[in-house]
Amino acid sequence: MTVRFILADFLNVCLAQLFPPLSINSLTMTEEQPFTLIAKYPGFEVRHYPTYVLVQVETKGEFTSAASRAFRPLVNYISGNNRGQEKFAMTAPVLHAPDRKATNHTVSFVLPKDVSINDLPMPLDVQVSTVEVPGHFAAATKFRGLAGYEHFKSLGDRLKVDVKSAGLNAVGDPYYARFDPPWKPGFLRRNEAIVALAGYPSKGN
Repeated sequence: MTVRFILADFLNVCLAQLFPPLSINSLTMTEEQPFTLIAKYPGFEVRHYPTYVLVQVETKGEFTSAASRAFRPLVNYISGNNRGQEKFAMTAPVLHAPDRKATNHTVSFVLPKDVSINDLPMPLDVQVSTVEVPGHFAAATKFRGLAGYEHFKSLGDRLKVDVKSAGLNAVGDPYYARFDPPWKPGFLRRNEAIVALAGYPSKGN
């Protein structure tokens, strides 16, 4: 075992001790949002996402702190703080969509693929809402490590340039996907920048 992975294990144990209220076992991300890989282009890949359901919180402030504030009400909802007292598995990724000034943020958990919007219990917390996202195509680029707003934004901007260079049409702004829990060492974390595509597939794609 290398020094790097010994250090990673040590950090995981230390961080678990620092954040006991979050219950590591209950927040283990065992299911990932499904998609179909359609094509690969320089710098990104095109995917098709089937219809999915989000539970989300809108918040304000700095990029990282806004995401942190949204986390607790989202965890509470999937842990049973809803009118049906129903619990849901924690899935990956956690989605973060800032506005263009990065002052307003929508942070979302993707609910398991077998969950229907029609069967969801109402939230008890007024901060929390649920939404169904229709199936769509999207472009995505992957990266690892810690990422603040400037890093995410630079990757999102680069993604839009690459999409345009490939002759495809992005719709809306990029959003960001985090796949790992907050106690995982930063250099091991998996992230993505994603933007929806309009008019895909078109003739020639």
